[in-house]
Amino acid sequence: MKRFVATARGRVQRVGYREHVYNETFERNISGYVMNLKNGEVEIVAEGSEQDLRDFINEINIIRRPIAVKSFTIRWEEATGEYADFEIIRGDIQEETFERMDYAGNVLHSMDMKFDRMLDKQDQMLDKQDQTLQIARETKEEIVGLRSDTRKHLDDEFGEIRRELVSIKEALVRAGIQV
Repeated sequence: MKRFVATARGRVQRVGYREHVYNETFERNISGYVMNLKNGEVEIVAEGSEQDLRDFINEINIIRRPIAVKSFTIRWEEATGEYADFEIIRGDIQEETFERMDYAGNVLHSMDMKFDRMLDKQDQMLDKQDQTLQIARETKEEIVGLRSDTRKHLDDEFGEIRRELVSIKEALVRAGIQV
């Protein structure tokens, strides 16, 4: 068992970073805590197997909107076993309420941006659908026109063939050949 004490600096408060850190412990056998510091940094104390801790570090040393860890310092120590599980140490109620409101605002902004992108994609898809329908209409008109032209041409040709057959039959009858 190992232990590390880490300090995350950057955009790590009021952006849901502590929840992210907490959530990354669920599939790992890690105990300890995460806590906001008064200077705007976040402290993480974690104990577990060295591999779990290294994997954990890779998942919490991130830049993923709205979180931006700009500096991540680690001090390795021997595990003490003093933590039964992993927890978020919270500040006073007003501070936590404002942090939650800031985080909720970020989440809403993110959802709004995604919704806008979805609407843009939907508009693009509708434009393509309109273009496809226009092409289908034009193709149908071409086919109807082609059928009409073909029908007239064939009617004329078959009419000419009938006239020639009648003429041939009449010539055969005049020549005394029975048809």
